[in-house]
Formats: sequence, structure tokens, C-alpha cells
Amino acid sequence: MAYMPKRVKHRKVHRGRLKGFATRGNRVVFGEWGLQALDAGWITGRQLEASRIAANRIVRGATRIWIRVFPDKPISSKPAETRMGKGKGDVDFWAAAVRPGQVLFELGNIPEDKAKTAFKRIAHKMPIKVRMVRRIHTV
Repeated sequence: MAYMPKRVKHRKVHRGRLKGFATRGNRVVFGEWGLQALDAGWITGRQLEASRIAANRIVRGATRIWIRVFPDKPISSKPAETRMGKGKGDVDFWAAAVRPGQVLFELGNIPEDKAKTAFKRIAHKMPIKVRMVRRIHTV
């Protein structure tokens, strides 16, 4: 089942504009390795679920996978060949608005080659460019 919120304040929202870089959620916090977005875009709940399943098949339960984004934006669309007017369309899917620099997934307690394989598999499911980053240890 695709990710979606249990309840929302507003049923439909404006599409908005994705400009600028991520100022929050741009560091690896929970695990040792992270997958960072290089482009701005929407990631659907289905894409996140497919990525989670693909990563779980690689790591085989040896580590925990942290998903750092959640699809809380309802994206609506009108049916094809519909005349103009008659209001906004029904909610088609839920998406997470992602800016460049945001960490999408994290893995911990896993060798670098396994993490690279898992993130490569996840990257194929993503609609944006991503890169693997390592946690910066501070004292």
C-alpha cells in the first residue's frame, strides 16, 4: 500500500513552486549512509514504497532503513478529455515535495558496497537525480 497521511487539514492544496535548496533534513542523522536528492521534484508514495522494498531485498533485514521524506501533498488531476470548469479534480496521488540537498533514505551498520548496491537500486525508482553521502561525525 502506498504511503499517505491518515488525516489532513485541507483535502486539496495548490501545486506551489519548488525553488531553493533544502535547509532542513540535509544531513545524515540516523544511519551511516544517506541518499541525497540533487534535483527538485515530487516523489510519490508508490515510488517510496517501491524503493523501500528494493532496498530491503538487498540488505535482507541486516540493517534498518530510514525513510526521511513522507508524501503529505495531495496532487489532483482532471480526467482526460474533460471540458474546462466544474472545479478542481479529485486527488490522484500523494507526493513528497523534495528540494536539492534533502536526504531521502538512510542506512546504518552496513558495509559501503552493500549500501552502494541498495542505493543504486533505489535510484532507479526515483524520478530525480540522487547521490550517496556519508555521515559527518562531529565531536
